[in-house]
Amino acid sequence: MNKLLTRLWRMIKPLQWRLLWLIHAKFMCGITAVVRTDDGQVLLLRHRLWPADRQWGFPTGYANKGETHEDTIAREVREETGLTVKAGRLLKVNSGYKLRIEIFYEAVLVGGLDTLALDGKEVIEARLFAPDALPEAMPEAHRELVRPA
Repeated sequence: MNKLLTRLWRMIKPLQWRLLWLIHAKFMCGITAVVRTDDGQVLLLRHRLWPADRQWGFPTGYANKGETHEDTIAREVREETGLTVKAGRLLKVNSGYKLRIEIFYEAVLVGGLDTLALDGKEVIEARLFAPDALPEAMPEAHRELVRPA
């Protein structure tokens, strides 16, 4: 049986990727950047479209098709705040809601807050917080990323 399946698989070589695409789930990649400053503070955004009881969180967005996670982080932070960041190490990967995967990276703020320019459609406010002084209205999933390991 294995030999037959192997032979069939090899015969359909031009169609293998199409077949795999059809039978596997499609999903979105939600990328979150845990942005830190040199002195250990974290950048939090008050998101306009998030529930009122948990509006504060890290910069977050979806990866575009063909975009690296590191490029997604830089693009999302720049679009939402006008700030520049450099992506760091991978922190965590979660399966998300329905067909979404959530990926969390560290990032470092480059050049400070001098270029801060909020996208008012998505962000109400942006501030730096000490890890021990986080706002109450913050999702637990984001809060635990700030806690020491």
